[in-house]
Amino acid sequence: MFLIRLCAAMLLTLFSAFAALADKRVALIIGNSDYQSVGALDNPINDASDLAIALEGLGFDVFLGTDLTRDEMLSLAESYGATAADSDVSLLFYAGHGFQVDGRNYLVPVDANLTSAADIPEQTVAMEEFVSRMERSDGIRLVFLDACRDNPFEDGVLSVDEGLARVGSAADFLFAYATQPDNVAFDGTGRNSFFTEALLSHIYTPGQDISDLLISVRKDVLAATGGRQIPWDNSSLTRQFRFDNSPVTASEETLLWQVAANAQDASLMQLYIDRYPQGAHATEVFAFLDEAGQGGTQTRALSVEDQDEQAERLWKLAQRSRMRPLLEFYLEQYPDGSHAAQAQRLIASIPRPEDSTPGGICERLATHPRDRTASITGVPFSRLQENALTAIQACSAAAAQSPDLSHYVALLARATIAAGDVERAVTLYKQAAAEGDLRAMVSLAQLHESGTGVPQDMGTALDLYERAAAGGSADAMINLAVTLFEGQIVPKDDARAVALLQQAAEGGSAKATFNLGVLAQDGAAGEPEQALGYFQKAARDGEYQGYLAAAILLDEGRGVPRDPLEAARMLLRGAAEDNGAILDQLSLASDQWSRDTLMEVQRLLQKAGYYNSTIDGVPGPNFISALRQWRSGGFDPIILAEN
Repeated sequence: MFLIRLCAAMLLTLFSAFAALADKRVALIIGNSDYQSVGALDNPINDASDLAIALEGLGFDVFLGTDLTRDEMLSLAESYGATAADSDVSLLFYAGHGFQVDGRNYLVPVDANLTSAADIPEQTVAMEEFVSRMERSDGIRLVFLDACRDNPFEDGVLSVDEGLARVGSAADFLFAYATQPDNVAFDGTGRNSFFTEALLSHIYTPGQDISDLLISVRKDVLAATGGRQIPWDNSSLTRQFRFDNSPVTASEETLLWQVAANAQDASLMQLYIDRYPQGAHATEVFAFLDEAGQGGTQTRALSVEDQDEQAERLWKLAQRSRMRPLLEFYLEQYPDGSHAAQAQRLIASIPRPEDSTPGGICERLATHPRDRTASITGVPFSRLQENALTAIQACSAAAAQSPDLSHYVALLARATIAAGDVERAVTLYKQAAAEGDLRAMVSLAQLHESGTGVPQDMGTALDLYERAAAGGSADAMINLAVTLFEGQIVPKDDARAVALLQQAAEGGSAKATFNLGVLAQDGAAGEPEQALGYFQKAARDGEYQGYLAAAILLDEGRGVPRDPLEAARMLLRGAAEDNGAILDQLSLASDQWSRDTLMEVQRLLQKAGYYNSTIDGVPGPNFISALRQWRSGGFDPIILAEN
């Protein structure tokens, strides 16, 4: 039964990295914060400057302007348009005040002084001024608008519609908004807006198509705001686009383990545990730290070639993850390294932990693991209990500073229940849920299910799940789907249950995607041949048991043609990323795998330089040793790239 089986260097050379970016890329980046006649904004200059640094590292010729007057905006747009006319990719990013009137969008220069609707054409810049210049190019056109932050004319001087209107119909355009059309986005409580922070967190993900990037951004912003802000996009692209065309690699968590294992460095190991306390490699890291504490581990002696390779690996991860300790470690180890200057620029844009805002501290200490984002990993309840008082203080301050963001009230509720004050936590959850926070709704529903601090009431729990699901909560969708499949509390409804799982999967839930794979391979929903795609996508999105499930299908030819090579690729990806389940499978239960698949695993490990015995499909000590090398520092995405 399926459910029983279920219960090298990764250096990307400069040549391969930049060969993938040989197309002409041009970007216009504008951030307006210091307005003269309307409310100033904290983050647009930071958003624009930080994104400019990121895009330069991705091969863009960047036109950057901050706090621009109307004339300066138009002048910069014209210079950009002339350069972008023959570009393969042209990009516009605007952060600042923006509004719509009669379905047309207007961006607000810092010198705008509007007293009536008649002033709009002469005091603002219509979106068409930028779009028309981008239309001169036959390439891909990308527009990112972090502009719908609020109505800058709340004093009644000028009546405008909130948010921005949907625009764009020409082919090969993509418009990405910080929030839904006609809605208002938050400016953010840290250095960057929620939208730009999420964009920066994912823009360096290797091999990620822009549609998947935007799903990741949407998921992060939804989690960071408790569902109060949901980014939206409108695409007419006829071609794929990736900011980073490097081969698909592992997660940031796995890459941090790989770098730490290669370096044999205690500070990197500690960074892993601090960031991923329940990570897939936590057991191995704790073992290393215990041995190091007893003086039993030493830093490896590296050749010059290995040092260059390690420096590049470290830089790629630091650049992608934007982890300040990694950037500092890179500069400490390689002060004259080829990326030292850019590392210094990145460090300048990332706040030190001691400079964190109350909101940042609250998020770091109290975020639910299911609400993890690229920059916030989520905290298990047991760990939150250890820091409950500090979390309560930070979340209380954050809630007071940002009363329009009920998400901090929800985080305060989680910290409060961790401190043991269930009654107070229920009150806070109810407050946050009433204001639209999705995590509060789900948590309150779970309390009603169990009868913790409130009367046990499945009807109320289901109502809360329905509200949260309608707002976009994947957890609520999954819980509702399970209830509908079971048919004990409400009438059984398999069709709606599957639809809820599909909606959650489309929103980026790896758990929902994996469940769809299980249903498909059992013939309960969809076709068996669809299961492979679901399992592979679930694995890429972080549900790493999907690698093992996909490998089983490919090894046995269940629902798909047998493909030992692809099965081997899935096994090696999983061996690097999961909690050791695949390593155990290949070490202790190798008889459950076909000889063809095991031979392909051996060939790939040989290609990586770790296996030097006969390619015979018979596991032995050399095979197991090679797998351990692969898992502990030797993962190489180039080896797994399709031929």
